[in-house]
Amino acid sequence: MGFLKPYEDKIYALMRIVTGLLFLFHGVQKLFGAFGGMPAQMPPALGYLAGTIELVGGALVMIGLLTGPAAFLCSGLMAGAYFMVHQTQALFPIVNHGELAALYCWVFLYIAARGSGPWSVDASRAGV
Repeated sequence: MGFLKPYEDKIYALMRIVTGLLFLFHGVQKLFGAFGGMPAQMPPALGYLAGTIELVGGALVMIGLLTGPAAFLCSGLMAGAYFMVHQTQALFPIVNHGELAALYCWVFLYIAARGSGPWSVDASRAGV
């Protein structure tokens, strides 16, 4: 039993909230030109699609609304980003600079599997 076991649900909720917020910023960057704007190598149509998923999906995951489907979609987006962009450059994420895409992919997949947890709109709607 870990020393943080009593706080496991709250730590999970914080991870979900922070992950959603950080992902949302990527959408703001692509859609509104903030924080350096859209990456130069990204085709605009793909950037707007990815940015929309990042903005809306990140917001939904952050507030915990429709968390499972939103996180699953975000996970798929990051898997696609990894294999379409990073994997084509080199085999290992440390070499192809795909660590962030790979990490987001797996964290969002975990969130999709685990659900909203506490401190979420889904939990408050369920009366938890």
